Order: sequence, then structure tokens, then C-alpha cells
Amino acid sequence: MRLLHTSDWHLGRSFHREGMLAHQAAFLDHLLEVVESEDVDLVVVSGDVYDRALPPVDAVALFDDALVRLAASRARVVLTSGNHDSALRLGFSSRLIDAAGVHLRTDPADVGAPVLLADEHGTVAVYGLPYLEPSLVAPLYGLEGPASRSHEAVLGEALRRVRADLAERPDGTRAVVMAHAFVAGAAPSESERDISVGGVARVPTTLFDDLHYVALGHLHGAHTLAPHLRYSGSPLAYSFSESEQTKGSWLVDLGADGVTEARFVPAPVPRPLARLRGTLEELLTAAEHEPATGAWVEATLTDVVRPSQAMERLRGRFPHALVLRFESTAAPIGAPPGAPARGRGDLEIATEFVEALRGAPATDAEVALLQEAVDACCTAAAEAGR
Repeated sequence: MRLLHTSDWHLGRSFHREGMLAHQAAFLDHLLEVVESEDVDLVVVSGDVYDRALPPVDAVALFDDALVRLAASRARVVLTSGNHDSALRLGFSSRLIDAAGVHLRTDPADVGAPVLLADEHGTVAVYGLPYLEPSLVAPLYGLEGPASRSHEAVLGEALRRVRADLAERPDGTRAVVMAHAFVAGAAPSESERDISVGGVARVPTTLFDDLHYVALGHLHGAHTLAPHLRYSGSPLAYSFSESEQTKGSWLVDLGADGVTEARFVPAPVPRPLARLRGTLEELLTAAEHEPATGAWVEATLTDVVRPSQAMERLRGRFPHALVLRFESTAAPIGAPPGAPARGRGDLEIATEFVEALRGAPATDAEVALLQEAVDACCTAAAEAGR
């Protein structure tokens, strides 16, 4: 059996206010092409279909279109809810949709009820585990005590139920488990929502021993924690911390005893990401930055004095610059000037403060603006004293 493992679509999400829906639609086109060209039997989507519990209507329309196309494809499909999804909303009409070969698994109570498929080696049982919020799921699972309110405890109980069901299946039944969690050994990105409870979010890889394939979701980078234990990552980058990641899906072949081959299939890149650092003049003139002219850019400026109109000037070379940071290389200014204020005018004190803070004197325009502010304060104080 050949399965395609994907997750964390985050339909409806933007990238620093840049709309991503068209790029997400292009990924779904790519996904359907892979299903057909690679003879995929099963598509698993391990959570975070949407970016938020109440997704925008155009994201819902895109997902609806994706479901219709997947239902018409050669593959069966199993989707679970992630921590960004509303499990109830995503799972609406799941029993009706099952009949179309698309299986939505969003109820923690049903983790021990698999979707059953078959190939020449026998039965494949697909267990869809939605995101398990410990404070909500521990009572449902009958777990008690402080230690029960952890990701490890609730996921461990869910997997106990999976194994209990698997033990009742015929010998040779292979278990594919989908889980949305932070598994130890993988590295997070800046764009994932924190799911820690009491500072502890990670669960050990040993929870997944003896399973044939585990399709993980939540982290946005692709990771191989073991041959049978993988994150697909998100299909698109959702933060500049993901600029070095290759996005895509895992194409996994299951034989009689488990994984026989796994191949990463890169997803289309709508626009590359670039993280640049240097003075404004260096970024505007250095030939080494030429490849970034068509990228989404995060720029960190190291000028001693903060340049004026820096973003406007950057966009002259990098029209898709989205984030601008300042990291001055000037020496720390320490404490403000300590000279007594007596005998010194308000404007003089203000301009000295600007120079101490920035490392360069105020411009004529800034001095004029400061003078206007000083005059306004003096007028207000005089009127208040009448």
C-alpha cells in the first residue's frame, strides 16, 4: 500500500499580511497530481487543516473543493483535527462523508475505531488521533491526578486504546497512526502555536514503538525521528524561521511488515524566503543579495544610525520585503546624560536625548518638530495654571 502523508495546511492563513490562499490552492493541485502520478492508495492529513477554529469562508470553500476532488480520486483519505481546528466544526457530517471515501476523525472517544483498508498483504488499520488537549481529554479518558493532565498521559491512553483494538484484529494487520503532537527529537519553528501544559509539551518517541507507520502533524518542518515515525511539516512556509526548510509530503510504501520505502516529495514554492543582514547600503548594493530580489525578505539592519525611510528604500531593490528589524552596531548608550537640567532649555535636553539614544544629532526637521512639541507643552502648562 502506498500512502501520502501531509499535514498542517493552515487554510486561510496569511504570511505577514500576504494572502496565501492562492498558494494553498496550488499545493492542493499538486497534491492531487501526486495522488494520480504516484498511484497513491491512501492520503493522511494529520491535523491543522484550517488556521483557526472559525476559518474564513474562502478557506472553507477551498477545503470543500479539495474534499470533492479527493473523493473522486483513486485514494482513500483520512483527516484529523489539529490544535488550530475546531474539532466539532471540522467533523461535521463525518458519518455521511465516510461514504465518499473521505474519513474525518475529530472525536477523541473514537481513537480506537480505525478506518480499514486492504492490500495484497492483508488489512491496514488507520487510526486517526485528533489533537488531544489534556485538560479536556483526561476526564473523558478517566485519567486522574496531576500527572494525568499532560500530553504524554492522554496520548499514551489513546495509544493504549489503539493497541487494544489492534490486538483483536487478525495477525498481520498493520497499524497506521495519525497524531498531532510535539514529539521529542524534532525542532519547532516560530509559526506553531504553543501547546505546552505546565511548560511540558513534548512526548517521547517510545510511545509509538511497535506501530507500523506514524504520520505526525503539528511541527512545520519535515522530520524523520525513526523510519516509521515522521513529520511531513507544513506544505508552505508560515514564518521566516522556516526559510531553510524544504516543504512537501512523505510518500510511504507499506509492505507486509511495515515501511519498505519513504520518499519526500517537495511541494511547489510560491516565492522563496530570504533573511538578510547588514547595513542598508550593503543590502542595496551587494551583488550577493541579487537572488533575493524576487523573494519575500526579512531584513535586519546593522547601521549605527537608523536610516530614514529604510523600508521604502529596501523595497526599491526587494519589492517583496515584508519584515524590517534594526540591530544597531553602536556601543550601548548606558545611562542618559546626567548633567543638571538647571540653566538648560527644554529643547536642548530633548535634542541631547535624541543624540544619546540614536548615536547621531537630530536633523533640522526633527529639531523643528521637537520645538513644536516643547512649545505645545509650555502653552498647555500655562493654560492649566490660569
